[in-house]
Amino acid sequence: QYGDVIIFKSDLELANGAKKNLIKRVIGTPGDTLAIKDGMVYLNGEALDEPYTKDGFTNGDIDEFTIPEGKLFCMGDNRLGSSDSRDSRIGLVDESTLMGKAVFRLFPIKQIGVIKNEYKK
Repeated sequence: QYGDVIIFKSDLELANGAKKNLIKRVIGTPGDTLAIKDGMVYLNGEALDEPYTKDGFTNGDIDEFTIPEGKLFCMGDNRLGSSDSRDSRIGLVDESTLMGKAVFRLFPIKQIGVIKNEYKK
């Protein structure tokens, strides 16, 4: 659901040739409209309140589009340094590639604990 931190298989390859698993936050689900403009994410026409982002700014403007069935739009919390659905190498995440949901953080040690779904509309 919105705001969950998920793990999924990607087509990106590690140095040893293995496929890389990614961990990102779900921002949009099938049927949603999504746009990124002037550092803000708009979901179904409303600006999102995203207190979990590192810098409070989302780079990479995207014109409004509708997320198709079976796909998710996911982004990392470090928006200025994340490879995620904004990157053509990753794109929309196919629901069939989902491996699980992250519920506990081990690193960095100062932030060890439960990962909360802090999604706010």
